[in-house]
Amino acid sequence: MYVLDTNVLIHDPNALLNFEEHDVIIPMTVLEELDSLKSGKQAVAADCRQAIRHIDKLLGDATPKEIEKGVPIVRGKADPLGTLSILMSTEGLADHALPNNLNDNKIINSLAALQSRHKSREIILVSKDINMRLKARGFGVEAQDYHNDQLLDDIDLLPQGYREFPNSFWETIAKVETLQREGITEHILKREGELAKLNINEFVIDQQGFIGKVTDLSDTQVVIRDLHQHDLMNEEVWGLVPRDIYQAMALNLLLDPDIHLVNLTGSAGSGKTILALAACIEMTVASKMYKRIIATRSTQGLDEDIGFLPGTEAEKMEPWLGAIVDNLEALHEDDENMTASVDYILSKVPLHFKSMNYIRGRSFQHSLIIIDESQNLTPHQIKTIITRAGNGSKVICLGNLAQIDTPYLSALSSGLTYMTERFKGFRHGGHIHLQGVPRSALAEYAEANL
Repeated sequence: MYVLDTNVLIHDPNALLNFEEHDVIIPMTVLEELDSLKSGKQAVAADCRQAIRHIDKLLGDATPKEIEKGVPIVRGKADPLGTLSILMSTEGLADHALPNNLNDNKIINSLAALQSRHKSREIILVSKDINMRLKARGFGVEAQDYHNDQLLDDIDLLPQGYREFPNSFWETIAKVETLQREGITEHILKREGELAKLNINEFVIDQQGFIGKVTDLSDTQVVIRDLHQHDLMNEEVWGLVPRDIYQAMALNLLLDPDIHLVNLTGSAGSGKTILALAACIEMTVASKMYKRIIATRSTQGLDEDIGFLPGTEAEKMEPWLGAIVDNLEALHEDDENMTASVDYILSKVPLHFKSMNYIRGRSFQHSLIIIDESQNLTPHQIKTIITRAGNGSKVICLGNLAQIDTPYLSALSSGLTYMTERFKGFRHGGHIHLQGVPRSALAEYAEANL
């Protein structure tokens, strides 16, 4: 029996369908919490409403006795698998119970009472709250995290977007067929050994200065386009030149018209935001490939309401998107009048700051969508934003998996991790993990010693 906590249903409103043949139980306290959070325009309220609709649809016209026993969970046209039931609140065991002043305690007491009635069954609490799991275990109830959307067991297994070979890459190659056409050099290699691990749009680099990009894959061979390191390192975008090969690879993905999704991860100061902003301005003002730039990010917590800040939507979002403005100033710090340059760019560039609360249901055509601090989004939330990309749009996700501010997320369950792993075989997607480029001697010392 899997008993679901409220934060699991908020994290993934479809969680009810992901427990296969097992019995799923929802405590009455969880329904009460969903009811108290369902009102409003926040993303968390929309997730609560969706979870409530799922529960109602699965229970259908079942009688109270059938709900107590367990209603079969129907998934499309497949045969029912597992059951869904509602667990009534209880005062727990008279001689062994937690104080009922907290909802978490009520749920744990209900589970303890359920465990005493079903001693032959394994009862597991599923919660995204670490402290809730610790309390349950301390009380004698088994507890687990929600793992269904965790595609990795170790964050170190997350693709970096490139493969680094010691010495020369070509020392590992026995046979190669090289083609040249329209100024492009491509190498056709047999897909074996380390090459079998390559993904589409992944880079290959070595210590001898070779850099290539995987442009095609099949079961037996891999096609690598030869990129000239000198050209990549001297690519100037809106006055910005890459400071290392990792930034150069990121710019290559950002400027590629065939890449519709770019994920940039890395520590603070690695250049994620300034690279994305410079590329976006270049593609909207100079080349006019896109009509506008949409910048958004999750406000701290589960996307809290922005109504407490004065002004319009753009003015309310400005404090949250300060990194965008800071990097815009950095791009023009050498100008005679930086403030005038920034104001001029903001007047010329169709740069819109949008709250996540008001993105749901919209469709952005021919737009560049920058999702800043995307490590704080759940897989469900990031899917909501990406599906807003209309015809001719490009999505750029920026994040540092070491700085997650949302209480119920970890690096493994972050939407940024989920999406990077899920899209690693997408022909029109790419990912680069940027290495640290210290902003200053002070920042470098702080990173190493604090």
